[in-house]
Formats: sequence, structure tokens, C-alpha cells
Amino acid sequence: MAGKTGSDLEDLRGLLAEVKALREDVERQGAGLRTSWGVGADQTSPRMLNLSHYLALREHDLTDLQYRLAARGLSSLGRSEGQVALALDTLIATLRRLTGEPGAAYPATPSATAGAAELEAEANRLFGRRQRGGPHARVMATLPPEAAAEPEFVDNLVAAGMDCARINCAHDDAEIWGQMIENVREAAARLDRPCRVLMDIAGPKCRILRVKAPPKTRLLRGDRVVLVDELREKTKEPIAFSLNFPELVDQLVVGSEVFIDDGKAAARVVSKAAGRAEIEVYAAREKGVRLKPGKGVNFPSTELDLPPLTSKDFRDLDFIAEHADLIGYSFVQRVDDVELLQDHLVARAPKREPHGLVLKIETPLAVRNLPALILQAAAHNPTAVMIARGDLAVELGFARLTEMQEEILWLCESAHTPVVWATQVLDSYVRDGVASRAEMTDAAMAQGAECVMLNKGPYLAEGVAFLRDVLARMDRRRTKKFARFASLKEWA
Repeated sequence: MAGKTGSDLEDLRGLLAEVKALREDVERQGAGLRTSWGVGADQTSPRMLNLSHYLALREHDLTDLQYRLAARGLSSLGRSEGQVALALDTLIATLRRLTGEPGAAYPATPSATAGAAELEAEANRLFGRRQRGGPHARVMATLPPEAAAEPEFVDNLVAAGMDCARINCAHDDAEIWGQMIENVREAAARLDRPCRVLMDIAGPKCRILRVKAPPKTRLLRGDRVVLVDELREKTKEPIAFSLNFPELVDQLVVGSEVFIDDGKAAARVVSKAAGRAEIEVYAAREKGVRLKPGKGVNFPSTELDLPPLTSKDFRDLDFIAEHADLIGYSFVQRVDDVELLQDHLVARAPKREPHGLVLKIETPLAVRNLPALILQAAAHNPTAVMIARGDLAVELGFARLTEMQEEILWLCESAHTPVVWATQVLDSYVRDGVASRAEMTDAAMAQGAECVMLNKGPYLAEGVAFLRDVLARMDRRRTKKFARFASLKEWA
């Protein structure tokens, strides 16, 4: 107590009372959340308990309190995701000691790393133990068709450090997938380097089915075109197109947004009739955007009613359930979606260990439901979350994505759930052999995840090795949000 003025002591007591009240509120609100999830006290896992505490903590705007704590050299709670209650209890113990309260014991030291240990254990279950000397984040690579026909291609990927091979089931067929998997298993055995196989269910990805337009038509700002549920030969519209899910047309209303080709053209519905929606382009590249079959279409302002698994997905699951280590669940949005896939996997492979599930977060509804999705998946399967930044950027908007990818990382850390950082990582490098400066920054940010995904390209093996180098360098600088103050050699 020596050296403290009356004002100091009063200030510290005020902080103590404030943090105690926050701790009580976190416990109370967390219990309420667990009740709303239908979880009894005897069913609460460490993951579920901490997730409920984190969500309760983040109900509060703690900015002012954080600054006042930091000014005293105290924890600002800015790295509390892994163990929320422990962080608060430790801070309270410190404040009690500073205010002279007797018997202010700190929580047991080993518990400080329990959340991080559970997260690492789940990452090991999903992606295998990281290689000695390798980066914290594993590397996932999307296999191109040549991975089926050229075993040496897969050898190069595994030798470069691929920890997980991704097969996109939107392309190719079971015969090609089987050959890819055989080549991965054989390469992993030859090189004595484990490599998991993730098979990505295609899901209800909305795409342009048919187009009626003059040759080489490009959509420009101000253009109007018609979206129809069925494009007939006698359609009178000069420019019209249909979708692979025709029922979506009647789910739109005037004002609904329609994004074409990953948001390269943005439009709104300006008039509506049964089976028909006229849309006007309000943003597009200067040279315009081609309107052609196969291009993706997003409806960011509309909560679409689509089945989570298509007829193709059900057929593919017969193969996937037998051969995949991990399953990527595209466009999952609701708890019922997760239950549906879990039921079908058990029905098809009742005797095998549960598959790892990778929940691909691609829509605003999936973001809102993320805590419930994680809890349902993790109750029966090893579970990870993929930040599928392609569709998510279109659905949320690119500006919102910049903060949402961080928020998902934080929430998943609180749920002790690994994250896969995906979409266009080192895209130029994998495609052209040279990385852009912006891509380097993105790859460095990916170090906060447990796995980083590369898409296919001519320089994929080189991209795997390059990404591992970037991730290892960043490991020396930080762990999650914890900055590591290793010595700086440049100015020594």
C-alpha cells in the first residue's frame, strides 16, 4: 500500500468494483445463453462454457475500461478469448492485491493454457500434428485434375509441405476423386508425411443456367436485364437469363440485390412479376461483365430458402462418407443443416470414426448462427470453421468482410475451434509464380488461423512451400493476438 495516494486507491477500488460487476454479469448472461442452447449444467463442456462467457463479455462495450486498465499496467482483456473467466479472475486478484484486500489468491497457473491446449488438440484431430519445425498453421491445397493422372504432381505437393488435400466436389467425378485420394495416400506413405483429405460438398451454389443475349454481351452500369424462372425459346426479352434454382426468382422482391460473377456486377430488382424479375445494374467494371452460363449469382439482401444438400450432394455422399477424412459443408446456415449431414454420414458409415466437419461460413445467416452451428457440429464430430471469403465478401460487402474475418477468428478461439483461412490466398503466386504485396499482407494475417487454404494453379507446389515460409516467419512474431517480442536483429 506504500506509495499510493488516496486518489490512487479510490481509483483502483473503482476499477475492482467495475471488473467484479462485469465478472458477475458474464457469469449470469453466460448461464442464460447455455439455457437457451438447451444445455444443462452437467452437459457443459469447457468449449461451451467459454463460448458462452465470451459472447456475454462481448455484449459490453469495454473500450473505456480497457484504456483505464492499461493506464495502470493491467490486463486490458484484449487477449482473453481462450479463457474468459480466468482472465477476469486473474485481473480481479491483481486489483484486490493492489487495494490491500487479504487472501487475494491467483487462479491456478496451469489453467492459463487450457483453452489454447484444447484448440491445438482439436486442430491435431482434424489436420494431424504439425510437422517438427513447421508453422503453427497447416497448409491445405486444392487439387487440380492433374492430381488424378500424375502421381509425381501430388508427390511434389506433399514434399512441399501440404498438410491437407482439398477435393472440390463441384468438379470432376468419383472416379477422378478416387485416383486423387489414392495418389495422396501413396505420396504421404512414401514421404512419411501425413496428409489428410478434405472433400468439399458442392452445396446449393446458385449459378446462371441459360442466357439469351447477343454474342459477347457485357453488362454495363445502367443496363437492364430480365431474370426468369425458365428461359424458353420464345422469350421476347432481348437479354434474359435463368438460374439452376428457378424457384429463387419468386423469392425476390423489388429492391432485392443481385450480384453476378462474385460481385463483378451488382444489380437491384426494379420490377417483379410471377416467374420474372427485371434487374438494373448499378455497379460494374468499366469494360462490363460477361453474362454466361456457370457464373455464380448471389442475393445478399435476401434470405434464400434452399435445401442445404442437393440431389447431387446426396449421391456424392456415398463416396465421400467412405473416403474423406474431413468434409467441407458449403452454404451451411442452420442447426438443422448440420443435423441433416450428421445423420446421413452416420447412415452411410456407421462403424467408422466420426468425420471431421469444416463449416464453410458464406452467408450473413451462417454468421449469425455461428455459435449454434459450432455447438451442434462439435457435439458429434471434430469441427473447424472455414472463413469462405469469396461468397462471404459478396454477401456481406467487402468493407464488412475486413472486420468479420477477424471477429470469426476471435469467436472460434473462444469456442476452441480451429479456423481455415480461405479464398485467394497467394492467388497471383499460385497462378503466375509471383506474389503481390497485398497478397503478402493477407498471407501474414492468415497466421492467426489453424489452417490456410490455397486454390489450384500452375505454381501450387511452390505456393505451398512459400506459404509455409511466410507462416513460420510470422510465428516468430505473434500467436493469435499475442505479439511476441523476440529480439530485432535488423537494428541490433
